[in-house]
Amino acid sequence: MAGSGSTGTAARPEEVTLRVAFRVWLKIALLSFGGPAGQIAVMHRILVDEKHWISESRFLHALNYCMLLPGPEAQQLATYVGWLMHRTRGGLLAGGLFILPGVVSIMALSWIYVFFGHIGLIDGFFFGLKAAVLAIVLEAVVRLGKRAFKNTTMRALAGIAFIGMYFFGTPFPLVILVAAVVGFLGTTYKIPAFTMAVADTAGDADSLLGETLPDHTRPNLRRSVLVASVWLALWLVPVVALLLFFGPTDVFSQIAVFFSKMALVTFGGAYAVLAYVAQEAVGTYHWLRPGEMLDGLGMAETTPGPLIMVLQFVGFLAAFRGEHGLDPLLGATLGGLLATWVTFAPCFLWIFLGAPYIERLRGNIALSGALSTVTAAVVGVILNLAIWFAIHALFRDVVSVRSYGLAVDLPIPTSLNIAAAVLSAAAIFATFRFKASMPMLLLLCCVAGTALRAGGIA
Repeated sequence: MAGSGSTGTAARPEEVTLRVAFRVWLKIALLSFGGPAGQIAVMHRILVDEKHWISESRFLHALNYCMLLPGPEAQQLATYVGWLMHRTRGGLLAGGLFILPGVVSIMALSWIYVFFGHIGLIDGFFFGLKAAVLAIVLEAVVRLGKRAFKNTTMRALAGIAFIGMYFFGTPFPLVILVAAVVGFLGTTYKIPAFTMAVADTAGDADSLLGETLPDHTRPNLRRSVLVASVWLALWLVPVVALLLFFGPTDVFSQIAVFFSKMALVTFGGAYAVLAYVAQEAVGTYHWLRPGEMLDGLGMAETTPGPLIMVLQFVGFLAAFRGEHGLDPLLGATLGGLLATWVTFAPCFLWIFLGAPYIERLRGNIALSGALSTVTAAVVGVILNLAIWFAIHALFRDVVSVRSYGLAVDLPIPTSLNIAAAVLSAAAIFATFRFKASMPMLLLLCCVAGTALRAGGIA
């Protein structure tokens, strides 16, 4: 991210109307490709460097809070800044617009997938996407690691997180909780490896929001109770209604309950939680096959919006193949929208309920220490996901090892897909050696995958 020096010399901007904010948030939404790193970079460039709506330090403080939350940090960051500027209406506008293009795009691609996903050129298209996704996830590990690994201790924490999840099946929430506690205690007791400087607030006064706390950002118990009541009802009443009317074995009830649980544990966004979602959706519910999860992530990579939008694709396929008495495509559409609703409704709850208290904690050193160790642990989690993807994308068969405390999937070497391995290696080389942009990488891999399938090679 760019520094805040330019904001310190810029004239403080005039007040922004909701109409103007709408146009800016829509622009951000339509440019929100490239996963959370790319999305956050777009927001930083527009909100901090170009518009000077928010200062560097305040932007990073909000981002750190969003990284601790379950759900997509970029969407929640947009909601946070929108709320800071224009109260609840601004948060709904920013957060809603951020996901709208992805909802429409993923739904359209899901329809295409069930009609043409395994036929000729379309099948080759998704075959190529898998190679690009592997390179993108691996690059995300390296990029985030450069930011998170401030010392050997942080590298060790990432390694422990990876080993715990990949080899022993340690639950992701436990990994995050332990990392946060370790960072908090390490900073509280002033252990050098954990000590972090308080964010520099220079330049805050030159931004639109300035240094002060607007009235609506001040914590208020009555307001907090009201916010919690409204958003918990919006989130959970549909879930309870489905359970009461259709029972727990109905596919819509299962979608509502499963993705509501995911909303509570999706720390680190789609990369970090997707392995667990795939394991449950494939192994427990039998909604889709391992390769289809990669196809879904490929869709999310090629469309604007959070990568966690892949969950809409999972809900779509679950209802498409489930028993519900509706037309399969109508049921699939409702299943995808239901998964989206129970995934994102809690995101607004976390921001509207917690942001006033987080605004009061700007500059708290112990909180910064907790956030830094969580970031380091998430790197290990993403590495776990990258390896899980590689195994299922490059090998046709895997064997599960469940003994002596181990819980790991290992590939069968003789089942290696040579074409997938070569295409993935080329994608990784293009990403790291030539710094290929994401759109170009996705385009080239899709073209190559289509050509390989058309030629009967893949």
